[in-house]
Amino acid sequence: MGQDLRQEMRDVLDAWAAAIVANDAHRIGSYAAEDWVLVGTGGTVPRERFLDLVRSGRLTHEEMTFALLDVRDLGDVVVVIAHGTNSGHWEGEPFHEDEYTTDVFTRDADGGWRCVVTTLTPRAG
Repeated sequence: MGQDLRQEMRDVLDAWAAAIVANDAHRIGSYAAEDWVLVGTGGTVPRERFLDLVRSGRLTHEEMTFALLDVRDLGDVVVVIAHGTNSGHWEGEPFHEDEYTTDVFTRDADGGWRCVVTTLTPRAG
């Protein structure tokens, strides 16, 4: 895995985080495959459900950062592991998360990357 791919995935994560902090469902969706799913301690959330929560304002983000830990190059599939923090509001209540993220990206027809699954693991301590 070269530095170019590591930087490319860093840029994708940063752009996706900026879309999430902007609470822009259209931009957020552009980084997620049609069948993307978010997996966390509360279960699974399909792409459209997540985007609907953002559109409705029930879920908002004010901050999201990633420290890239590992990039696994499998050709047209890349696995990205990062330490992330984010904060925002869920149904009006503030939240702050400190977690590890594992994102699986596939190359799309235009040569860009689309995430097919994101798994969140709370960071202990």
